[in-house]
Order: sequence, then structure tokens, then C-alpha cells
Amino acid sequence: MQVQKFLHTIDGISTWFGKTAAWLIIVLMVVVCIEVFKRYIMNMPTAWIFDLNNMLYGTLFMLCGAYTLAQNAHVRGDFLYSSMAPRMQAGLDLVLYVVFFIPGIAALVYAGLFFAIDSWAINEHSNVTANGPPVYQFKAMIPLAGALVMLQGIAEIVRCMVCLKTGEWPSRLKDVTEIDVVEEQLANSQYVDEESRKVAIERAHQIDETARQRGMGGDLKT
Repeated sequence: MQVQKFLHTIDGISTWFGKTAAWLIIVLMVVVCIEVFKRYIMNMPTAWIFDLNNMLYGTLFMLCGAYTLAQNAHVRGDFLYSSMAPRMQAGLDLVLYVVFFIPGIAALVYAGLFFAIDSWAINEHSNVTANGPPVYQFKAMIPLAGALVMLQGIAEIVRCMVCLKTGEWPSRLKDVTEIDVVEEQLANSQYVDEESRKVAIERAHQIDETARQRGMGGDLKT
């Protein structure tokens, strides 16, 4: 129970940062719309808008890394992995985490920290455009994102160890259960008969249960 609480706590931290960073999509959309209006309607383009867009998208991309890992949503070629027993999956994951993940992310945090410190020390600004905006706050996201991914990676290693011991993947802190969305869409559809609707919902639940057993927490991607 304590291990499960530890895992869900880290999942919660990653989820909070991911959902908070997701609001940058709205900011980015507003910035782009304003710039399009200024550029093509008012003929008053903003010189540093390219830098701002890069920083907004880059921050979003980096801070959502841990959240994606927490939801087990990173892309993988799992045509063999999905057919393995849970213990074999956990053993493979553990080896890959120790051999590749930990050293790689540790190097990212280490290099990114000094990268950010140097940028703050010189009050670095973008050199893409004249009088470019400051970028030191953006570069500070590199070690922060790396630290969050490392923290979530530790949780994933613990999950592997638990699975090796018990033979079952521990649950994940669920974010959105897309099965509910599938059921709602099927229920409101005018083009699906009742029998097909029941079969589709039952099949979705079967897939959801299989995902839960493999530690995916029911986070299905449609």
C-alpha cells in the first residue's frame, strides 16, 4: 500500500505539471492569432514572435514529458512487447531504464543545469532577431523537465520491481478514461444498432481491462 501511494504521488506530480503546461497551448493559439491579424491585416509584424512561439511550444513539449511517461503513452514498437508476460515486460523495461534511461536523463539534467546557469549569468537574449527576447527562463526548463522525467522514471523502475515480484503491474494514477467517451459516443450514435453497440462497448471494456493488467491504467489511445 505504501509503494502504491508512492507511485501515485509521483504520478500526481507529473500529471499536475503536464496539465499546467497544457494551458500554454491556449496562450500559443492566442499569440499566433494576434500575430496573423497584425501581420496580414494591419501590416505590423512583430519581430520577436518567432522566438516567443518557439519558447511556448518548447516549454509545453518539455514539461509534458513526465506526464506522458506517467500515462505510459510514449510511442513504442510493441508488437512483441504486448505479447510478453508481465514479468518479462518488467524485466525488459528494467534493463532499458537502468542501461539507457537513467544515464541519458542524468546527462540531460547535468548539462541542462549548467546550460541554464550560464544563460542566467549573461542575461542571454535570442540572437535570431535584433533585440530578441530573453531566453534564460526558457533554458531553465531543460533541467526542470529532465528532473521531472527522472522522478517519473524512478517510479517506473519501482513499478518494474513490483511486477517482477508479484507478476502483476501496479496500477497507475488515472487521468482520463476514454472508455467513458466511447460509451457516450456509441450511445448517441444514430448509425449503430443496439446489438453492435453492446458488442463494441463490451470489446472496449475488455481492451481496458487488458490495459489495466499491463500497468497502463486504462489510458487508451484512439
